[in-house]
Amino acid sequence: MDRIWIDGCWDFGHHGHSGALLQAKQMGKQLIVGVHSDDEIMLHKGPPVMTLEERICVVQACKWTDQVVPDAPYVTDTKWLNKYNCWYVVHGDDITTDANGEDCYAAVKAACRFKVCKRTPQISTTDLVGRMLLCSRAHLLPPNSEQIWNEETIEAYKRYCAPASGFGVGTLLLRYNAGSVREVIPGIEPASGEMVVYVDGAFDLFSPGHIEMLRSVFEKQRNSYVVVGIHDDYTVNREKGYNYPIMNIIERILCVLQCRYVHAVVVSAPYSPSESFLTSTLPKSLRPKLVYHGPTQLQGDDIYKDPKNLGMYREIGFHKYADLSALSIVNRILERRTLFEERQRKKGAKAVHEEDLRKRDMN
Repeated sequence: MDRIWIDGCWDFGHHGHSGALLQAKQMGKQLIVGVHSDDEIMLHKGPPVMTLEERICVVQACKWTDQVVPDAPYVTDTKWLNKYNCWYVVHGDDITTDANGEDCYAAVKAACRFKVCKRTPQISTTDLVGRMLLCSRAHLLPPNSEQIWNEETIEAYKRYCAPASGFGVGTLLLRYNAGSVREVIPGIEPASGEMVVYVDGAFDLFSPGHIEMLRSVFEKQRNSYVVVGIHDDYTVNREKGYNYPIMNIIERILCVLQCRYVHAVVVSAPYSPSESFLTSTLPKSLRPKLVYHGPTQLQGDDIYKDPKNLGMYREIGFHKYADLSALSIVNRILERRTLFEERQRKKGAKAVHEEDLRKRDMN
């Protein structure tokens, strides 16, 4: 059972998707990820938010992915598994149906080549689209919310800190609070000769715009060790307004942890990285030589004044996903509001049918 197949739309880089990829990877040694085409998704589910190219980018950036297969069929059969030398396909413990209301995995289930992973509750593309359409801020968490650091959430962080194998010590997780930084989950420290670089931001709706920036930082400096600072919900909302961030801080942490271009994460990092934060507050081994920022133009006070004065500041230039941000993704939804509201309505009706099928399978 060395090669495992998993497929999906992978619309948005949310942690429900990466959680499925992690569980699938833990069932074998190599994870082959199929990505459905825009046309297939439109036929069976409704309009995707992200393009095929964008969705492939997100899947490739997940550290548990070994190979990506574009244009995978929406209905999976054994011939397709054989083509990629995979014996089992993995899917969540929910039912996914095609345009005719039939189980997309009926054929592989009948052949006993189907494995189940646990579906992550309370997160899906449908949930996120709903937040955008409703413009609600109910999902935002206060900086000191117990929910961010309760036992269940920390266990989730531990899982997503796993390295490419899916097991063992991987990404380092730290918390910034009251002017100090403490380690929450141990991880791999910078090796001798590795240059520590720092990047911060909201990383909302973790998209190819974020991924391409992180990849550029990762590859820009040879032997780089990338530390990512994530801003809390209230800070992001103060700066961006409306109902941003669309993902709360827990969801954004999990998205960043699963990325192959990230070595360490600082939760609730200061919005403006000061000289003291960079040179004394961070643990000695994680104090950066360089601070990077993407092509996004910032308004108001120069929050990178201290890194600039220290000669540490660098910018990642324009790239093909530079215009892709949480705002531009939300605008895609709002510009086609009627279409996506209809998709939400159909998804609700479809979910009732899929739950009936799931209960039937259990019996």
